[in-house]
Amino acid sequence: MQNKLYVGNLNYAATQQDMSDFFAHSGSVLEAILITDRSTGNSRGFGFVTMETEEDALRAIKQLNGKELLGRPVKIKIAIDRREEDSRGSRSSGSHRTRHWEKRGRRGGGGHGHGHGKGHGHGHGRGRGGHRSSRRYRS
Repeated sequence: MQNKLYVGNLNYAATQQDMSDFFAHSGSVLEAILITDRSTGNSRGFGFVTMETEEDALRAIKQLNGKELLGRPVKIKIAIDRREEDSRGSRSSGSHRTRHWEKRGRRGGGGHGHGHGKGHGHGHGRGRGGHRSSRRYRS
């Protein structure tokens, strides 16, 4: 059953109650969750609304997508469960992001003078070249 909706482009001043009231015009709202930053507690500009039925969710998308809530046009679509997405393999351990970070970790660790790992462009005496200033003292 697809009755959970992603709500994006929210005004940062919006509350869960604002979201619930906004969606109540399209059907029965079971839950409204505003996503907040862990460290500051401020809104991140998106949230999720769970409608009672799939029909209510589809009606809400049709009626409210692009409508303004507190001065900003909200973007509404069916929420995708990340756990479900993971099981299908689209966010597997071989994703672009994982490969990218693995490469970054290996690249600069030897002090190549251009990587992002331990070396940070300074070398620290290992790998090719060592520290930049040490090139003067090579025999």
